[in-house]
Amino acid sequence: MNGRPNSAFPEPSDERDAIARLLPAPADWDLPREQHLHHKDILMRHIDRDQATTPARPARRLLRPVFLAPVTALALAGIVTAGIALNEPAGTSSSTTADMQPVSALLHQISDAAGKRDAPTVRDDQFSYMMAKVREADLSSGKAVVGPLHDYELWLSQNPEPVRTQGVIRTDGETTRLNAELGDTAGTPAGFSRPTYEWLGSLPTDPDKLLDHLYAKTPQTDDRERDQAVFEQIGDLLDRVMPPRTAAALYRAAAKIPGVTEAPQAEDALGRQGLGIARSDKKNGVVTEWVFNKEDYAYLGHRTRLTKDASYAKAGTLLDSSALLKTAIVDKTGDVPE
Repeated sequence: MNGRPNSAFPEPSDERDAIARLLPAPADWDLPREQHLHHKDILMRHIDRDQATTPARPARRLLRPVFLAPVTALALAGIVTAGIALNEPAGTSSSTTADMQPVSALLHQISDAAGKRDAPTVRDDQFSYMMAKVREADLSSGKAVVGPLHDYELWLSQNPEPVRTQGVIRTDGETTRLNAELGDTAGTPAGFSRPTYEWLGSLPTDPDKLLDHLYAKTPQTDDRERDQAVFEQIGDLLDRVMPPRTAAALYRAAAKIPGVTEAPQAEDALGRQGLGIARSDKKNGVVTEWVFNKEDYAYLGHRTRLTKDASYAKAGTLLDSSALLKTAIVDKTGDVPE
């Protein structure tokens, strides 16, 4: 069954999402529910439950890396809406990039570069490592307060079996164990929430089949466009160590999502300017932008902003951003590659 827009597709529901929906909505906020839960995610999923007696502090999302998050950068509304909307026919190959819409041609160039990168050797007992600079808005007061740039490191287990400890997060020198997802009593399996190298390599490499898979498996919410959810799901994977063929397929799949545009003035959390790929969600007024190096098309980071006024912030307010500094495969948590 085709899972593309305007087609029937399953709407996944897991125990963690069900529990999340029981959380009370914050008073006097018109923050979209998906965004609220997004910023609550680190509390629900990543606080070490062995430290449950310690008073909880405001949570930070596991950036898309979660980037973790989940989460993708934004350009200002005027910049993004000036981009050219995607309308690429299925089956277009890199040999016809001259006839494509500019954003599609650019994504095919990024795909070609990604597909030519070296593939690392990854053992099941190793960890993927990611280092980034991140910045996000604190929404706990009911108003968006943009925090300072800070360090973010993630070690993620490559064990293909379900794990009770996914890895470790270190933010500004403070280390937190990344436990199993809420509700995963037998451990969290590899998947979109724990994208191991092996799992990423199991994804379809045909862009159409991969896009169908993404539309079928990406969770659906009422206050985010379906196309936006899939675009952001791809963005959540871009800072992962993955097989080159998978990276190439993800970018070609992204080229087929309606509403994807170029973002000419893209920059990451460090202000590094680059080639921008963006999509704006008209339902929740959020635009997400990916940033790539102009010379080698390497992924630099993301930025996310509001495109319309909300009670908690004005249009143009930064919600989160990242600048990817390093990715690698290491033998144990705490190891930092040179």
